[in-house]
Amino acid sequence: MRKLLAAIVLVALAIGSIGAPVLAQEDISPAEHKRLFREGAKLWPVYCNTCHNARPGSEKAPYEWDQIMMHMRTVGNLPPQDAKAILEYLKAR
Repeated sequence: MRKLLAAIVLVALAIGSIGAPVLAQEDISPAEHKRLFREGAKLWPVYCNTCHNARPGSEKAPYEWDQIMMHMRTVGNLPPQDAKAILEYLKAR
């Protein structure tokens, strides 16, 4: 039963990640990076702080933050643009 549940969760995550190109690393201007960082700093307490304590962004590698954000975007039902801003904030802290 646990294996079936784990398989279902993995399939759901895979399906959820299909629509995640917004989180893909793209070349952005310094001004856009700054804007996303500020927006992410405002959104982090709204979406993340309700369940998680603040952690330094350096605690995880950038690719780990990408994976975590894909998962949390699905679990937390985050809009793509909000998820992108929070991801920039987490990676830059």
